[in-house]
Amino acid sequence: MKKNRKAVSFVVLALSILFIGIGLMEKEHLEVLQKAVRICLECIGIG
Repeated sequence: MKKNRKAVSFVVLALSILFIGIGLMEKEHLEVLQKAVRICLECIGIG
């Protein structure tokens, strides 16, 4: 049981790293930042 749990944890970690890498290669972090700035500016009434 404990060995199976470690395997599942490793797979989840590996998939997380893979998806983060794909997001960085596609420059998705810039899109998220741009949307966050737009939302903040709308909240304070500038945008």
